[in-house]
Amino acid sequence: MTSTNLEMGLWIALIAACVGTYICRALGVKLAGHIDQESEIFRWLSAVTYAMVAALTIRLIAMPTGLLATVPLLVRLFVCVLSVAVMVSSPTKRLVPALLTGTALLLAYGVFT
Repeated sequence: MTSTNLEMGLWIALIAACVGTYICRALGVKLAGHIDQESEIFRWLSAVTYAMVAALTIRLIAMPTGLLATVPLLVRLFVCVLSVAVMVSSPTKRLVPALLTGTALLLAYGVFT
């Protein structure tokens, strides 16, 4: 296979991936107005989504990979508890302060140890 054919194949693959992605997004936008958010299927999908996020979060805390694996489990749990406390303490605008708390605490741990 020549370099030109390989390059052309890569461009075709990129275009096909973009078309596939945007077709799915366009269908989602088109169908979004017809979905009843109180239906059982929508509630089930929401529950599955929250369960997956919770499972991935627990996995990140309990069994991290990479640089986070060098942080002791008790420190990771402490940072998690403090971040959740920040999130619970303020009824409005709570996600960003909680994320900043966790990030700042882990960054401080990395700098001072």
